Amino acid sequence: GTKAKGRYTFVYVFEDGEWKISQHHSSVMPEGNKPQPITEEEVKNLFQLWNSALATEDPDAVAKRYASKAVLLPTVSDVPRTDYDLIRDYFVGFLKKKPQGEILESNVTI
Repeated sequence: GTKAKGRYTFVYVFEDGEWKISQHHSSVMPEGNKPQPITEEEVKNLFQLWNSALATEDPDAVAKRYASKAVLLPTVSDVPRTDYDLIRDYFVGFLKKKPQGEILESNVTI
């Protein structure tokens, strides 16, 4: 078969006496779509764009910060959000809490 580079994320839980996969994400690496170079400071500023979207209290403003094939594993929901409508739906309720984020520690790898 054909080989392809991929990225994988697994979260495990101990259940029925053995470790089992609780969450799994895999995707093909976006090798054909080379991004523009980005600096560490620009990466850190991306969080501020998201945090500013939260401050608008507009679920569309926040959902538009996510890529078309994003996967959101939300803080206060156990439902993975895998498309724009599901991500927006999460923020309809979450924004009522008037959340704001603060980075206390940052590790950026480019």
